[in-house]
Amino acid sequence: MAILRKTYSNAKCSLEFVDPLQLLVATILSAQCTDDRVNIVTKDLFKKYRTAKDFAAVPQEELEQAVRSTGFFRNKAKSIRGAAAKIVGEYGGKVPATMYELLTLPGVARKTANVVLGNAFGISEGIAVDTHVIRLTGRLKLTDSDKPEKIEQDLMAIVPHEDWTLLTHLLIYHGRAICTARNPNCAECLINKLCPSAFKV
Repeated sequence: MAILRKTYSNAKCSLEFVDPLQLLVATILSAQCTDDRVNIVTKDLFKKYRTAKDFAAVPQEELEQAVRSTGFFRNKAKSIRGAAAKIVGEYGGKVPATMYELLTLPGVARKTANVVLGNAFGISEGIAVDTHVIRLTGRLKLTDSDKPEKIEQDLMAIVPHEDWTLLTHLLIYHGRAICTARNPNCAECLINKLCPSAFKV
């Protein structure tokens, strides 16, 4: 991890946000979509809808059109509106800052909750496991599972608690730059000597 930390010293959440609500919405939209595309969509979205009350009140069809280009727009719009309504109704309009409470929100599973907690609140209750994390931990043999929940538990057992949020960013950056899904650039990889899968993928 020290090598990756030095290599990607600027590693951080790629989603653009100014408050926990914006990060929650952006993370819901990021499912099966690139962060770059989400950032394009949320630039206008967050000018129009600023509070949980705004998102809860917007008609389903209107929100669907606003987020259409992120894919799976009907489900995403429904999740955002549902989460916003619950935030307004049960949490005083503020995004809750615990794993337990976040998981009660429609459309929010552990990955989304970990992203929001770690990046908006600075709280590490777990490790966000996305496709990059699944791919890299498998290649590095840090886990023998392809199930996000098990991968998260395996990583939490070997990575210091204070590095949980950063680990996700480092693996995502490395996955995008070097350890791509197809034709990973093992020759340029600074951790290839530590990787059991180097030059074999």
